[in-house]
Amino acid sequence: MKTQWGGNKRKEMKKEERELEPSLGVTNFERRRYPRFSVALPIEYWQLDKSRSRPGQTINISEGGLLLRLSEPLKIDQVVGLTLFITSGLDLDAIEALAQVEVVWQNTHVGKDGAYQVGVKFVDISPEDMDKLKNLLNTLTNL
Repeated sequence: MKTQWGGNKRKEMKKEERELEPSLGVTNFERRRYPRFSVALPIEYWQLDKSRSRPGQTINISEGGLLLRLSEPLKIDQVVGLTLFITSGLDLDAIEALAQVEVVWQNTHVGKDGAYQVGVKFVDISPEDMDKLKNLLNTLTNL
């Protein structure tokens, strides 16, 4: 069947169907499973074979892991102990969340302040401490 523009209706239908297909060239696709929130919270971390802890700070946090600012580099795949200090609402009381985290990446360039950026994922965190973290993230979502 010919259309008024001289084209074939069947060919036009296929063209319309192709226009409705999803595009494969999507940019800014979020690969993370959990959303991240920019928040600076104090932490302490330590190597599992040593008892001495060192201070640090979060840059951003999620249910899956943290981006940390540390004074020293860590090794990829290294597992360290970590205490995250979470403030409970407007109270000044800190809630401690204890976890083991694995280093998944780090910035090889030291910042102007001499700090390293290290990305870690949770490998061992209690359900209670995960609940504390989720409560914090819910609070941040509602701000």
